[in-house]
Amino acid sequence: MSATTEGTKQSLLAELTAEHRRLDEQVQLLERRRALTPAEQVEMSRLKKQKLLTKDRIARLS
Repeated sequence: MSATTEGTKQSLLAELTAEHRRLDEQVQLLERRRALTPAEQVEMSRLKKQKLLTKDRIARLS
């Protein structure tokens, strides 16, 4: 693997890791609430799915 390709891979991994962390923080904020509105429940589901997809992409690149 060339240095450029490896650098690009590392850059993408860093971006995905930051995205995963951001999604996790958003999920945690919603989880702290006593009750969620239907819209918040949908948002929680969307965030968790996106977080899992991001984790899968990180695993494939690692």
